Amino acid sequence: MKGDFKYFASVVACVSCVCCLSSCFKEEPLNAECDIERIAIRVDEPEKFFFQLTDTAREVNYADSEIFIDVRGAADVSAVALYFNTTSGATVTPVSGSVQDFSAGPVTYTVTSEDGMWHREYHISLRNVFVTVQDTIKYDFEHYELDTSGRYYIWHNTLADGSLGNDWASGNPGFKMSKGSAKVDEYPTVAVVDGFDGACVRLTTRDTGLFGQMANMPIAAGNLFIGEFDATYALEDAMKATRFGKPFTDTPVKYTGYYKFKRGPIFTNRNKTTDPNRQDKGDIYAVLYRNHDDAGNAVMLQGDNVKTSPLIVALAQVDIKETDEWTFFEVEFNYRGEVDKALLAERGYSFTVVFSSSEGGASFEGAVGSELWVDKVRVIASHEE
Repeated sequence: MKGDFKYFASVVACVSCVCCLSSCFKEEPLNAECDIERIAIRVDEPEKFFFQLTDTAREVNYADSEIFIDVRGAADVSAVALYFNTTSGATVTPVSGSVQDFSAGPVTYTVTSEDGMWHREYHISLRNVFVTVQDTIKYDFEHYELDTSGRYYIWHNTLADGSLGNDWASGNPGFKMSKGSAKVDEYPTVAVVDGFDGACVRLTTRDTGLFGQMANMPIAAGNLFIGEFDATYALEDAMKATRFGKPFTDTPVKYTGYYKFKRGPIFTNRNKTTDPNRQDKGDIYAVLYRNHDDAGNAVMLQGDNVKTSPLIVALAQVDIKETDEWTFFEVEFNYRGEVDKALLAERGYSFTVVFSSSEGGASFEGAVGSELWVDKVRVIASHEE
């Protein structure tokens, strides 16, 4: 009898324990929270989409329901997938990872709690932001060589990948046609080793000799510019020989550098008639212009309109003084109109920098012996990303 009592007590204890455990393991209520805690964006080229790679993900503040995510101005936001971390058990509509169009404005996401009793809306925008980035374009004139004939100097610009380009041009090929007997250092535009800092360019207004006078082109100003020189026009129509500018995708702001200038003693016009009332002057300037006219025709400015064309958007002109010391110049670009950012991105503008030993050299006016030295030129420009 005593044993039966012990057995009964054991059974009661077990039942009691099971009841207790059943109470302990009772189901928790479903989560009533409905929040987005983190957003991630996955794109093929994040460095072109975001300003910083860390911008690919962001934590979401509990109080935020209007969320703005800044991306680069050129980023395509018409088909982008957002991925969400939410509070436990919550679901998102449209679903996490689905591709959405953010180009027309914010996309609304609805988050529903695990228990289905609560929901919350988030309005998320991918905002294209244009940030102005400054560039400094350097012209140091260190890369030069003789042309294939070995008669005159040519210069190379440095490309973005470090290789050398052929954007520089001068009137040296035309001078060769008019005065073929000239030695290398007797050409209008030559390289000089001892510049302000390393090599520099020396531009000298030269007499073109008997042949030049017969062609009504008695002088040749030393010049160097970004563009092309077409020697086939050199004797026929000299203004067409110089074609200024190369496509440009920045907005120039400031033009700086160093120069020396000494004017020649006797100023003459195209007829080689002296004019004692005029003094020669060197020329340093830069131009940004639209490279297509209103009819859609491609345009390169030439010697007769490089400062006057209605297509010019900005001009920077240096006021040169006579000096035998290296002199620093700094001028800002004067804008005549607005720059179309979309057109700029599509290479719809061209840019040139120009140096000449005689301001009127394109019209064959100036003083033989005028000499302009140029070195360490910089164009400070900006573009938007």
